[in-house]
Amino acid sequence: MSRRILVTAALPYANGHIHLGHLVEYAQTDIWVRFQKLRGHDCRFFCADDTHGTSIMIRARQEGRREEDVIADMREAHLRDFAGFDIEFDNYGSTHSESNRELCAEFWAALRRADMIVARDVERLFDPEVGTFLADRFVRGTCPKCGTEGQYGDGCEKCLSNYAPTDLLNPRSTLSGATPELRTSTQLFVRIEDLHEFLGTWTQTSGALQPEIANYLQGHFLGEPLRDWDVSRPARYFGFEIPDSPGNYWYVWFDAPIGYVASTRDWCDRTGESLDGWWKNPDCEIHHFIGKDITYFHTLFWPAMLKTAGYQLPTKVHIHGFLTVDGEKMSKSRGTFIRGSTYLQHLDPAYLRYYFASKLGPRVDDLDLNLEDFRNKINSDLVGKVVNIASRCARLLAGRSLSAAYPEDGGLFREGAAASERIAAAYENCDYNQAMREIMLLADRANQYIDAQQPWTLRKDPARADDVQNICSVALNLFRQIAVYLAPVLPRLARQTGELLSAPIEHWDAAQQPLSGTPVNEFQHLLKRIEIEKVNAMLADSQDDLAKKEAPTAAAGAAVVGAEAAGGSGQDSGEWLEKEPLVADLCTIDDFTKVDLRVARVVEANHVQGADKLLQLTLSLGGDVRRNVFAGIKAAYAPEQLVGRLVVVVANLAPRKMKFGVSEGMVCAAGSGGRDVFLLAPDSGAQPGQRVH
Repeated sequence: MSRRILVTAALPYANGHIHLGHLVEYAQTDIWVRFQKLRGHDCRFFCADDTHGTSIMIRARQEGRREEDVIADMREAHLRDFAGFDIEFDNYGSTHSESNRELCAEFWAALRRADMIVARDVERLFDPEVGTFLADRFVRGTCPKCGTEGQYGDGCEKCLSNYAPTDLLNPRSTLSGATPELRTSTQLFVRIEDLHEFLGTWTQTSGALQPEIANYLQGHFLGEPLRDWDVSRPARYFGFEIPDSPGNYWYVWFDAPIGYVASTRDWCDRTGESLDGWWKNPDCEIHHFIGKDITYFHTLFWPAMLKTAGYQLPTKVHIHGFLTVDGEKMSKSRGTFIRGSTYLQHLDPAYLRYYFASKLGPRVDDLDLNLEDFRNKINSDLVGKVVNIASRCARLLAGRSLSAAYPEDGGLFREGAAASERIAAAYENCDYNQAMREIMLLADRANQYIDAQQPWTLRKDPARADDVQNICSVALNLFRQIAVYLAPVLPRLARQTGELLSAPIEHWDAAQQPLSGTPVNEFQHLLKRIEIEKVNAMLADSQDDLAKKEAPTAAAGAAVVGAEAAGGSGQDSGEWLEKEPLVADLCTIDDFTKVDLRVARVVEANHVQGADKLLQLTLSLGGDVRRNVFAGIKAAYAPEQLVGRLVVVVANLAPRKMKFGVSEGMVCAAGSGGRDVFLLAPDSGAQPGQRVH
């Protein structure tokens, strides 16, 4: 039965270019949308540029241009980058549109009718050098909750706490570097506490949120009154002036999510569809894909706005983690910032789409772009396994046709068809990692079949021409089946496969029925191996882009791509590293295997009364196996952040009797201690109880 599905991704800000961190989300979303469309569902993908706020205003002033000109140029750049990575939207709008202005007024009027708007004088941070009040994202300082430095004014990326910019310790303006001053302004607030009961029920029981997100909201916000949401900014501010409050403008976080609706409305106006049929239809699923840093806005404020204005609530909010590059947070200051356009100058977008898919699971785990692993995985999986099937067999049938009847293959195609629903379920649940594993198993079996049959040897004997045709017909059908399953991730490969075998891939069910008798066209190269020189050239160009704007900074490991690569030592000379310095005495493999490392899931986490550093964890090692572990991680993690997470535990550590009870293992972490502690976690797909080798 066909479903109606509306999908959004977070709106990219119009003051910056698309980078690889952005593309985790847009690739994840595009893959999900393409999968739904391939399954025959009426699925539509809407997005827009987020165009309002202080930074656009300041940039336009610096460049001597109108804000509208700045956002128009950036829109073109964004659309060009998205197209380069095969990200397809049904509509890509702008929050600076008349449709968005009208919808903002509609939502605002609904909040007014519900008596949820209040005005009060507040002290806000003001940049005396630039002469403007500072939006949350233009203040940085030390988190008042966990003490992490360099955090923005609206929330901490380390402990995920939200707070007011005036709560920051040692605040600095990111616009000028000046120390902000406190000045009074009249602000308008939305009292979402009026919907506390509704939000508590929706977040905890609707199934719209991942369990760890529901737990996080309950532990951080819903256990106490919800603070009023500041939704206005005084002039001068680039945005929409509030109709019933002259001189005040809607804060960017008010009009940005409404941009989802406005983009849909623009598409409806163009196609003759009804907006209510999408946003007010209980039979329409609404799926938001966002990063974990904007969880607060999308799971509390946005549902409150939708509820009040009479719109449908999200069916699912899919929240993902951050991207790191070679283990470091992607950051301009650390030199690990890679623009999408820079990547496209050197590497095929299919590589990145597949690599992200191979790492993405349904949980909120961070994803690391390890550049050596990236190169090896693409060369092994896509080139060595998938494309290898076609390249070895298509040339042997070029100019001919597949066998008139599908040959006997020992059940290989039937086994591949039987995997369809398992792979589909993984895609549906955003468990792309599991889907890629299933697909690569099919590729392994196809290559084993070709290796055993050796058609390139048989073709030397003219009497075996029919056997060669049958073997290659089987192999190419197995290849096409794999291409169908990979089509959401690799749309270009799916298109090329359709051209090669004269049968376009248009539906998921194409994997259920083999082709017979169709012409085989001349084989064209599908994907090439990644050469290390291309990766290093991309990194060099990224660093050159950064050097043009900022002082040189250490590459923080971004240039480590293998034994051949220049090391990420932060030296401009580009010295070659022969080996890493040892940090401990050598051990033998026998020594290592004495330590039984196991995957475990945290099923309960609690403070320990009277302990300054310890948390008490109940770990599941699979089935009914439970372990009680005391971990000295209290300064770095709140208990509610841990429930549901996978960790690595030393399972055969002798039990230790402590003042607070018996500890039956040790969780593994990196860092120097205190707040500088980072729990180790296995890749998505690992299961509790599995041994770490």
